[in-house]
Amino acid sequence: MSPPHRYPSDLSDARWNLIEPVLTAWRADRRGNGLDIGRPPVHDLRRIMEAILYVDRTGIPWRYLPHDFPHWNTVYHYFGHWQQDGIFEQLNGLLRHQVREAEGRNREPSACVLDSQSVKTSANVHRTGQGTDAGKRIVGRKRHLGIDTLGLLLAVMVTAADVSDTAAGIDLLTRIATAHPRITKAWADSGYRTTAIDHGARLGIDVHVVQRAPGTKGFKVLPRRWTVERSFGWLMHHRRLARDYETHPHRSEAMIHLAMIDLMSRRLTTESTPNWRGT
Repeated sequence: MSPPHRYPSDLSDARWNLIEPVLTAWRADRRGNGLDIGRPPVHDLRRIMEAILYVDRTGIPWRYLPHDFPHWNTVYHYFGHWQQDGIFEQLNGLLRHQVREAEGRNREPSACVLDSQSVKTSANVHRTGQGTDAGKRIVGRKRHLGIDTLGLLLAVMVTAADVSDTAAGIDLLTRIATAHPRITKAWADSGYRTTAIDHGARLGIDVHVVQRAPGTKGFKVLPRRWTVERSFGWLMHHRRLARDYETHPHRSEAMIHLAMIDLMSRRLTTESTPNWRGT
């Protein structure tokens, strides 16, 4: 019997069936390695995941989790372990493969799009973990995304906002080339300078800069680059990402993976995505 559906962010049975095997295998692996000896599992993994998605979706502090979820400290404990053990990255990859195959694509992409987004930070973030994006006039952090042509996440890095797209792009391209060797083409904006383009060439990736036509004023949809702008828009459906609330950058990256896991699991089960702005 499925548990009661308490919140719009809760997992349906169909979405839980997509996620459950990875979490169950993680728990079995920990017990097999003697990490949980003497502590039999007492927490429902589904309810833990729903609590994490609730935080990501609503943007509340961990301590403000409703009392019908497990204790917030327990939920955050699982969130930390799943982030450290790469569970969110693993789920993101598995779901991306399924979405691409459902769209009639090869499970591994051959092209990607790069871009960044500067966001303000909360008081949780230490001053040394922030920077100033002079172009956007934002003090905070910068999210560097690599996506496929469907807008699905391939790689993410979170840095201080003063880190240039070129510097972060070099690391991002290296990660993408390592994890996705089929990729031979990348599109980016003019913030990615010659250094990043040359680095991509050494990795076997042709980085093409998509520029605005001279004299263009106002908003203009640019070929290829619009897909990553749409991905940033998808992330904004998760209120926790409207600002960077995470103390550590790797936890910010985990929240981005969670948002994409939420999106792809809904797409695979043809479920609508409620918008926090209207709830």
